[in-house]
Amino acid sequence: MAFHNELGKKGEDLAVSYLLKQGYQILTRNFRYQKAEVDIIARKEDVLAIIEVKTRSTPDFGNPQDFVKGKQIQNLVKAVDFYVTEHELEVDVRFDIIAIIKNQAGTKIEHLENAFLYF
Repeated sequence: MAFHNELGKKGEDLAVSYLLKQGYQILTRNFRYQKAEVDIIARKEDVLAIIEVKTRSTPDFGNPQDFVKGKQIQNLVKAVDFYVTEHELEVDVRFDIIAIIKNQAGTKIEHLENAFLYF
């Protein structure tokens, strides 16, 4: 497995651990629909949190959250609309980013709630 794939997997595992400690219930990981992959779908009370995890080994080329782009957001929204409809959920939906920098110096996790809005 390539280094960036390993780092991404470790980042997702760290994000799940973080979310569980914050009281979230993990509903699914790596949900795929058409061209989208939703890293984590979690629930806390009546909020469905759609979590995009971005892990980097260094912030030298920008913060991890800066790598979520418009087309990816559009695809995520379509996937989540399908998921909510398919599971007949009555919840508020929130899109979050968990930005992780993991390297020899340590691990920094930043949870950005409502990272982007959709209409």
